[in-house]
Amino acid sequence: MNSPRPRFIADCMLGKLARWLRILGYDAAYERRISDDDLLARARSEGRILLTRDTRLVQRRRMPPHLLVASQEPADQIRQAMEAFHLKVDRSAILSRCLICNEPTAKVSRDEVRDLVPPYVFRTQRRFARCGSCGRIYWRATHVTGILGRLDEAAGEAPPRAERAAP
Repeated sequence: MNSPRPRFIADCMLGKLARWLRILGYDAAYERRISDDDLLARARSEGRILLTRDTRLVQRRRMPPHLLVASQEPADQIRQAMEAFHLKVDRSAILSRCLICNEPTAKVSRDEVRDLVPPYVFRTQRRFARCGSCGRIYWRATHVTGILGRLDEAAGEAPPRAERAAP
């Protein structure tokens, strides 16, 4: 039986990490303005793992499960989170959550998005998903190849981009 996927909450210094976790399909809450007390309370009440760079915060009593993120660099941050929580790049989960509001996306028909996406996108793409909360539309175009390359690199499954580009 599979264990449940971890749910995260990132402090105000880790918005990019939260976004990358969402790209991977993980529930990653993030608010730019939230007090430390509210952040901890939300992590506890929602059963989320707190992601922080704040060394003072992790010294508090009754800390929820957490990860003290070492680097300021997003690639290093995602690598650390992937290693710490044994996260895998599940290609089927990519873009299954809204990058803006963190809600799951749902498949929609092409006809439903005809007037909501650029004409070229409508002509060239066959599958679309929409966030049920904010309405943002997602599709798997060439940008997904770049996303997967960066995630594979972070997971240690691909050479760094500079090496891949070398002749």
